[in-house]
Amino acid sequence: MRILLIGYGTMNQIVARLAEDAGHEVIGVISSSTDAYPVYQHIDDAKADVAIDFSNPERLIPLISEDFKTPIVVATTGKKEEIVELLKARSQTAPVFFSSNMSYGVHVLNKLLKNALEQLQDYDLELIERHHNKKVDAPSGTLVKLLDTALEERTDSYPVYDRSKLSHARKPEEIGVSAIRGGTIVGEHDAIFAGHDEVIELKHIAQSKDIFANGAIKAAEALIKKENGYYDYNNLL
Repeated sequence: MRILLIGYGTMNQIVARLAEDAGHEVIGVISSSTDAYPVYQHIDDAKADVAIDFSNPERLIPLISEDFKTPIVVATTGKKEEIVELLKARSQTAPVFFSSNMSYGVHVLNKLLKNALEQLQDYDLELIERHHNKKVDAPSGTLVKLLDTALEERTDSYPVYDRSKLSHARKPEEIGVSAIRGGTIVGEHDAIFAGHDEVIELKHIAQSKDIFANGAIKAAEALIKKENGYYDYNNLL
């Protein structure tokens, strides 16, 4: 594949290394902070087979607000609703893929959560994520996705964030949402079901950022074979 990178921060530097190790070619970047590759201003300018985005909403949204035909894999978190709406509009002219977490294991975690929600309806649910101290958004896009899954099943529930200044006992309708930042934690996500005298936990631990980069590359390899449309892990692989 001939790959255009949108953004050239830590994640897309890893994508470049792993893609080239796998025999792919990085032909350029859309970034203002590198001279490692040719720099482009618009997605179609590079005439790439696929674009892989690990950037931020401020860089991405103007790019996908324009028409383009290059298949694109998007991993940017933040402003999810706006990004997804724009990608769905662009999916008329290009194959587009979006995931708030490029780990296939996290996709499986979300499916396990949905199954557990169906069977543990009377259990209190707490969602917790942990990331490194450089991450700027909280809660993570992945935890927001897990919360969305929970709220789809528990339609009368609502999130309570970080339980700051708690002044009442926990209500059954609450879903606790907590974010922890520190050190170099790559990423951890927990769904805790607390019942009477027992606790059930679903957990995903990312031990390396390589899993996200490899996930994006595998998604790109599959996406370039698809017709125009909007894809995620539910309908791509």
